[in-house]
Amino acid sequence: MRVPFSWLKEYVDIDCSARELQDILFGCGFEVEELIDLAGDFNRVVVGEVTECVPQEGTHLFLCKIDAGEYGKDIEISTGAPNVYQGMKTAAALDDSTLPGGIHIKARKMQGHMSYGMLCSGEELGLNEDLFPGSEVYGLLDLPKDSVNGTPIAEVVGLNDYIFDIALTANRPDCNSILGMAREVAAALDKPLKMPATDYECTDYEFEGFQVSVEAPEFCPRYTAHGVHNIRYDQSPQWMKRYLALCGLRSISVVVDITNFVMLEMGQPMHAFDLEKLESNRIIVRRAVEGEKIVTLDGKEFTLNPENLMICDGSKPECLGGIMGGLSSEITENTKELLLECAKFERDNIRKTSRSLGQSTDSSAHYERGVSEYTVELGMARALHLIQELQVGEISRSHFDIKNGQPFEGPYEEDGLHFTGTLSGINRILGIEVPADTVLDILRRLSFKVTRDGDHLDVTAPRYREDIEIGDPDLAEEVIREYGYDKIIPTFMKDATVTSGGLTPEQQRREKVKQCMCAQGFYEIQTLSFYSDADLDALHFAADAVERKCIRILNPITDRLSIMRTTMAPSLLTTVVDNIKFGNMEGRMFELENVYFPKSLPVTELPDEIPHLGFAVYGNDEDFFTVKGAVEGLAQEFGLTFEYERAQDVSYLHPGIAAYIVCEGERIGVFGKISNLVTSELSLPKDSKANHKIFLGEIDYPKLVSHIRTFVYKPVSEFPAVVRDLALVADEAQECGTIVKEIKNACPAVSEVELFDIYRSMAIGKGKKSMAFKITFVSDEKALSPEDVNRFIKKILGNLKFRLGIEMR
Repeated sequence: MRVPFSWLKEYVDIDCSARELQDILFGCGFEVEELIDLAGDFNRVVVGEVTECVPQEGTHLFLCKIDAGEYGKDIEISTGAPNVYQGMKTAAALDDSTLPGGIHIKARKMQGHMSYGMLCSGEELGLNEDLFPGSEVYGLLDLPKDSVNGTPIAEVVGLNDYIFDIALTANRPDCNSILGMAREVAAALDKPLKMPATDYECTDYEFEGFQVSVEAPEFCPRYTAHGVHNIRYDQSPQWMKRYLALCGLRSISVVVDITNFVMLEMGQPMHAFDLEKLESNRIIVRRAVEGEKIVTLDGKEFTLNPENLMICDGSKPECLGGIMGGLSSEITENTKELLLECAKFERDNIRKTSRSLGQSTDSSAHYERGVSEYTVELGMARALHLIQELQVGEISRSHFDIKNGQPFEGPYEEDGLHFTGTLSGINRILGIEVPADTVLDILRRLSFKVTRDGDHLDVTAPRYREDIEIGDPDLAEEVIREYGYDKIIPTFMKDATVTSGGLTPEQQRREKVKQCMCAQGFYEIQTLSFYSDADLDALHFAADAVERKCIRILNPITDRLSIMRTTMAPSLLTTVVDNIKFGNMEGRMFELENVYFPKSLPVTELPDEIPHLGFAVYGNDEDFFTVKGAVEGLAQEFGLTFEYERAQDVSYLHPGIAAYIVCEGERIGVFGKISNLVTSELSLPKDSKANHKIFLGEIDYPKLVSHIRTFVYKPVSEFPAVVRDLALVADEAQECGTIVKEIKNACPAVSEVELFDIYRSMAIGKGKKSMAFKITFVSDEKALSPEDVNRFIKKILGNLKFRLGIEMR
C-alpha cells in the first residue's frame, strides 16, 4: 500500500522525518518495504528564468540565457521546444544534473553552440497533469511566475514528498487506508488524530418510490446507498488529483475521483450508479443466475454463477459486487442523478469471485482483506461531505441502509467487541513486566476503552478493529508493538534444554543423501507439493491406482494445484520438460520431500507424510546403466547392496528399460526410462520428442533408511585382489541382477561383479545373448593362487548351469 507522507500530515502533526517514521512504523509491526523519496531522482534541476531567447540560425533550436539564481545568471542552454519565450520560468537541468530514470545531463555542443544543460518538459520530469498542471503540454513546463529562480524543482512541482510502500499483514484490514495508518502514527507518536470532516446537509428532495433490497445477506451483511441530484460533471480539485496520482490512480471525473479518494482515505470501496440508466426504480443485491452475463466498466464480459454477487436494477446486472461496476450505468458528463453505494461484502466470496473470473481490482483487494461496518458508515458520510464541499451535487433525503437483509434505521453502534483481560496475563505472555500505567496508556492511544479493577481489565475495542477476538493474547500484541519489541528479554521456553547444537542423526543422514546425489552430478530442486489429476493422467496411472487416492484441496489457488502429491514423478517430469523448453537439453536433478497419503477418505485426520527421494536424468549421453550407476553410488555410500528386478507394471516407464530397486528382499524404489507413449504426449516440439531420453526414479526414503546399519570398521585385506573375466551365454530374457546374485552366492571370495559387455549373434544361438562379467576375488586370509581362482570359477559355473542353465561361452 502506497502512503504519501504529506497525506499523513493532514491527520497527524508529525514532528519527525520520514526516515525516522519508517523506523517507528517498523517497530510497531508494519513493514515499510520501500521509502520512496520523490525528490531523490533530481540533482541540480532548478527553476530557471529565460532572460534571453534568440533563434539559432539554420536550425530549429533557440539559444536561451537562463537565470538560475545561486547557480548562475547567464547560463546558455539550447532548446528545440516550440513554446519557449523570454520571461518564461521552467525547469532547468544544469550541467552534471540528474533526471528521473538516472538520465545524466552534461554540457555539450549543439549546432555550433555550447549548451550547459537542458530545459525540461513535464514528461521528462516524470510528471503528469494530476501531479502538476501543464505537465502534459507539448513543450517546456511553464512554471508560475512567482517561482523563485534557483529553487529545486521538486519543491515547486510538489515532489518534495515521500511515499511509504507498506506491506500489511492479513490481520490488519483496518490499516489498509491512509486514515488507518494515520491512526497508528498518532498512537505511536502520542499525537491527537485529526479526523476528516464527515458532516453534510440534506435537501428536501427525495427519490420517490425508489427501493433497495438485499436477497443475499450471507454475501452482503451491510449495504447502504444515498441519492444525489443536480450533479455537476467537472474535474477534481488539484489537491485531490495529486493525492490520487501519488497513490497510483489517474483522475477521471470529480464523482469517480471522490469514490476512489474515499477508498484510499477510508479504506472503503464505493460505487456510483447513474439513476437515469437504471431500467427500474430499485436496486437488488442478489446471487447471480447460472449463465448470467455482465459487461464491466473496462469492457470485459463475464459469465456468472450463483456463487457470484450481483447488484441489479430489477431486470439486469449493474455491478459485479465488490469488484467492478457495470458499463451500462457508468457516470458520464450527462449524469444528473446518481446513487452512491457503500457496502460490506464478505471477503471470502469476493476473493473466490475475483480469482475465478480473473478480475482483480483495487476494490476487490480492499474487500478481500475485509471491511468493517464502521468503515461503511464513515465512508458514506465522507463521500457525501466531499460532494457537498466541492459543489458536485446536492444531497437528497433518500438514504437506504440494509443490515443482515433487513432495513436498518440505527442507532449506529459506538463500540466494538467487549472482553476482559488481566495485567498479569499480558505480562506472562510477554515474559516481561510492563508497568500498569504504560499498558493503560498504550491501549488508550490505540482507541481501546479500558477500565481497571486491580489486575482485572474491562476492555472495549474500537469498531474498526474486527481482528481483535480474544483477551490477553491480543492485548499483549497491541501493548508490545507500542512498548517496543526491543524490550523483550530473551528467555528459554519452559521445556527447552541446552544442547551442544549441530544436526540430529536423521538430519545428518538426509544431508549425506543429498551430498551423495550432488557428488554424482545431480542438482537439488524444490517443487510444490500439489499438482492436478491431469498430471496423473499424463503418466497413465490406472483409475484404481494407489497414487489416485489423494487429498483434494477444497479451495485451490488454481485447478493445476488441486491435489496433494502421492508420487514425485509428475513434479519431476514437469521440471524436466520446462528445462528442455528453456534450452537445457541435459541434466540431473533430485528432490527429497514428502508425499501425502490419506489414512481414510474423506479426510478425517492428518495424512501420512512419507519422505521420497525422487530423481530425474535426461540427455543424449544418459542411458539405463548411467542411472543405475547413480543408484549404485547411493547404495555404496551407505554400505548397502541393491538388487534389481524387471519393472513391467509401472504405467509411465518403458517395460523393457525399468527396474525395481530391491534391498534385502524388500522393494524400496523404481527407476527407468519413461515410456514411448508418455514421451509422445509431452508438450515438446514434435520433431524433438523422439530424441529425448528421460529417466525417472523414486525411492521410499523410510524404507531405504530401515536397511542402513551402523558402519563397523573392517580392515582392507592385505592380500592382492585377483580379477577374471567370464563370458556367459544366457537366455535373452535372463536378468543381469539374477546372474550377479548367483555369482556372489556361489563364492564368498567374490567382492565385486561388473557387467561390461553384451553381445548377440546367430552364432551364439537364437534367443541367446553373451554377457561378459568382470569378477573380483579377494581373501582376508591368504593370497589367492591360480588354483584357488580356478576352483572358484569352476564352482561359479557349476552353480550358474544348475540354477539358471547358463554356460560359459
